[in-house]
Amino acid sequence: MARSHEAEDVFDPQSRRSGRLTEQERARLAAVRESAFAGPPLPPGADRWSTWGDGEQGPHPRPDWVVTELAAADTELGVLKTGKEADVHLIRRAVPDTDRAAVMAAKRYRSNEHRMFHRDAGYLEGRRMRRSREMRAIENRTSFGRNLIAEQWTVAEFAALSRLWSIGVPVPYPVQRSGTELLLEFIGDADGTAAPRLAETRPGPEELTELWHQLLAALEILASEGMTHGDLSAYNLLVHDGQIVLIDLPQIVDVVANPRGSEFLARDVANVMGWFRSRGLPEDLLDADHVTGRLLAAAGLD
Repeated sequence: MARSHEAEDVFDPQSRRSGRLTEQERARLAAVRESAFAGPPLPPGADRWSTWGDGEQGPHPRPDWVVTELAAADTELGVLKTGKEADVHLIRRAVPDTDRAAVMAAKRYRSNEHRMFHRDAGYLEGRRMRRSREMRAIENRTSFGRNLIAEQWTVAEFAALSRLWSIGVPVPYPVQRSGTELLLEFIGDADGTAAPRLAETRPGPEELTELWHQLLAALEILASEGMTHGDLSAYNLLVHDGQIVLIDLPQIVDVVANPRGSEFLARDVANVMGWFRSRGLPEDLLDADHVTGRLLAAAGLD
């Protein structure tokens, strides 16, 4: 039976002999595949659909402002901070045609080609890996090991923030982790102005003392859970509406399991104490040995 001209176009003799599709059929199948995977068009100005369903989600109870609707779209608003290991962007997640919207900080860790791992060894002591192969790769800084470290930082920060937020430490609420991106509560004003770092503030005597006591209370909660920040300074503390907020926690240290845990805790105390001293906090509040001993006791290491 004779075939139609359409069939001849698709199954020409050369294609039948070689077992390959014609160019027309390749194009048709490519269009079918693209149509099958293409989602609905994004709302005007949006950069992507919400990634809420793509990864780990923050702890309960979730704040009311967290947008969990999968119909939401994300819009990039700019860069808040660039760093050696991660950049922080400002994004807005909103449900089209509703008033459901939230502004968040998107912390995106750099790929292993661009990241610097000069501090990893000390911080990673005491952290357990499932396989000895993974530990060897990390210790030898192979390409595989560097990728594991990059993933560890992201996972570690999300886990730390989730745990700390749940026990009342003043940290940004961790909304979600997807790959090497963390979406976090934006600490700042409604117009997108980020809260200043402690190092950028000039508090008066009363506010300075209040901020010091807030910080000590936060460090004591950390210590009671067997942890210290690990890289604490006036540059990874924010001040918003008179409240201290701890940020940048991927290197959080287990002061019990890490052989250098006490050293990291003492260094955290010394770093922030130096800033408060330079701003005029009374010396009777700045006994480093007393504060460090108090925190070690809270961690059960006295």
